[in-house]
Amino acid sequence: MGEETELKLTKFLNKKPLFYKEIDYDRMPKCWNEIKDNFNLPKKIVHIIGTNGKGSTGRFLAFYLYKMGFNVGHYISPHIMKFNERIWINGKDTNDKILEKTHQELQQLIPKYYLDRLSYFEYTTLLAMKCFENFDYVVLEAGLGGEYDATSVFDRYMTLVTPIDIDHQSFLGSTIEEIATTKLNSIRTNAIIGKQIHPEVMQIASHYPSFSQFLNENELNQIQNFIRSNNFPSYLADNLALALSFIKRENLGFNLKYLKGIELKGRLQKIDKNLYIDVGHNPLAARVILNEFKNQKINLVYNTYKDKDYEEILSILKPIINKLLIIDVKNDRIADKNEVIKTAKKLEIKTEEFKKLENYLTLVFGSFSVVEKFLRDYEK
Repeated sequence: MGEETELKLTKFLNKKPLFYKEIDYDRMPKCWNEIKDNFNLPKKIVHIIGTNGKGSTGRFLAFYLYKMGFNVGHYISPHIMKFNERIWINGKDTNDKILEKTHQELQQLIPKYYLDRLSYFEYTTLLAMKCFENFDYVVLEAGLGGEYDATSVFDRYMTLVTPIDIDHQSFLGSTIEEIATTKLNSIRTNAIIGKQIHPEVMQIASHYPSFSQFLNENELNQIQNFIRSNNFPSYLADNLALALSFIKRENLGFNLKYLKGIELKGRLQKIDKNLYIDVGHNPLAARVILNEFKNQKINLVYNTYKDKDYEEILSILKPIINKLLIIDVKNDRIADKNEVIKTAKKLEIKTEEFKKLENYLTLVFGSFSVVEKFLRDYEK
């Protein structure tokens, strides 16, 4: 597809701010109520909520269903390199032609009042659901929270809950109880609760129509072997177990051959000798990384958003950091570089600005924006 066609959607989205200090929680439900009769929703929507692991859990599930022969869509956010990554259709990121055609349809369907006011994520969610019309399954990843998320306006068949931890406190609450309640309030029919690190989550989940996972010991062992044999980070075993719990509950069997060839971008992904990238950005992600690199030292190419508790994140990672390398990222949400450096020095972590890769085990970490900036420079 030519550049001109691609730019029509891009130009429209570029007028919308990616992030808001306040969110209008009524806007998306009201808009959806006005336009929903013009959509042919997928047969079964699987909603994925939680703090970490939504993207990999969703991709395991979507890939498995697609390989079984179903018509499958997977909606994720944000993207690393290109917008098309957000809308995955039957094994591939969607193409510009489909995006542009669907964008033009939406322009005709949505009243101008809402076209002007819908957020970037709200509009993108509607775009995805138009792309996924009449599919057998759609795996829909929540953006922020659960109850008031744009993805929660659709009737869902099942909710999968990945680990819930402290994050996005300004929107979701300051305690695990508040955050878990906000997220779990999005459950409508049934839910499968993945492995949790906070017992409070399971207590709150008991008030909803939810199940623990459906796998036996032999199946869990098969998952561990699959993760090891594919050189995936060990934490992905829990995410795969959650995805396959849904498969079993659907009576679709259990056969890991359907996952042959799956790729998980940005999830402790090894992209070169001694070089890994990870799009994580919160304390839970930091604890996972600490475990994956235990008894090793790494150079950490890092930056972070100003609303993240980077002192806690760096405190968690300190035992494995050889050197902290701060990468410049142009983004309104990125923290003041000098404040991050000051915090690292307070923690007695050797810190300098990132200039080039050294011949040393290195992880690029901190957010999708950090990984994107690194990869764009790295590819040059």
